[in-house]
Amino acid sequence: MANKKQSAPPRPIAAGDVVAAFSAELGEWTAAQIVRIDAANETAAVLELDWSGPEPVSVGELGDVSPLRLTHHSWNGSLSYCNFEWVLPRSHKVIGNLPPLHDEPSNGYGYGWRLGDQLVRQRRWDAGLEDDPPMPWKLACTGAEVDEMGGVRPDVTRLHVRDIVSLDCGRLVGLFPNLTELDLRGDLGLLAEAGRLNDLTSLKSLSVFDLFGMTKEDRLQPRCTPDLEELYLYGIPAEYANAMRSTWRPEIPNGTRIDIRGARKPEWVAENRDNPLRDWDGRGQISKTNFKKSVAQYKATRRAVMAVLAEVAPDDRPARLTEIGREYGEAFNEFDRRAGFIETVEREELFEALHRIATDAGAEHGLEPDGTFDSLASGVESVRDW
Repeated sequence: MANKKQSAPPRPIAAGDVVAAFSAELGEWTAAQIVRIDAANETAAVLELDWSGPEPVSVGELGDVSPLRLTHHSWNGSLSYCNFEWVLPRSHKVIGNLPPLHDEPSNGYGYGWRLGDQLVRQRRWDAGLEDDPPMPWKLACTGAEVDEMGGVRPDVTRLHVRDIVSLDCGRLVGLFPNLTELDLRGDLGLLAEAGRLNDLTSLKSLSVFDLFGMTKEDRLQPRCTPDLEELYLYGIPAEYANAMRSTWRPEIPNGTRIDIRGARKPEWVAENRDNPLRDWDGRGQISKTNFKKSVAQYKATRRAVMAVLAEVAPDDRPARLTEIGREYGEAFNEFDRRAGFIETVEREELFEALHRIATDAGAEHGLEPDGTFDSLASGVESVRDW
């Protein structure tokens, strides 16, 4: 559920305002100017400045400021200028106002302000250091790798964990007590003891994707994580989603951006655990009706493939599987002709769903999936319009 549209930014900001923030990458403060405010899209066009130094109190302490131009890597001298959500993060502060240093709109969009990231890359490039240095405070790993870790890692402040099947948050907090950024991703995985995340008292950003097991009692509390600036939840229990939304919505004017979507009830999780198209439920351009029709077609295709592998002689299987692929392709031609919802991502997911069918069928019948998938895909390719 997205936030309701507002007429003005939750924290007061205006065109011309200069904003300062501390950058961990730089080890100093840096600054940017807000060039435009777009109330319709709830965004601020933010122009980074080529400046860093001690914490400034006023614009005058920045000296003669100029916009940051990027020439590192594949940048061609364009401005570091991007549209961000208009919730000014609570760690950022307005230090004054100057006539806008740029007057054109920005075509770029980003998530999270992260002032200083581009400046440190540009300075390294200018110094002839083309590769980013190792950053011991950043760690990306799988849930299985977390399970195998021993010893406390107080140096890690940014942690991204993917492929979570089951994760004990109490153990996570014990391993990484000083996190400021935590990103957790699963595939209908289990997040146990989620209430222990309240022990991460320095947390500034929390993202949780497709993980379950949390209840309303597990919600983060502002008094425990007072520095939280970003809360992004997608594919989580409805009870947890509602509790987090009601708890953190009052903190938006203080500088916490919340984005909570894909709240799921237990029945939905049970029904969709083995559904590779489940992410279509609630996706912008896909209606409930088209989601249900798509899932029904997937299930029908799966049943047909299983029947072929169980009942049809091996030499006759490729032709029959190709026909099933054609039926699959034609069905989605019809769905898309009426609603026009199949784009690049959806096309890839439809083929991934076919591969899932081939893999499951192969495992059940002791066959390699490649031949089954190739026959199905051949049938789809012969007829698809998407």
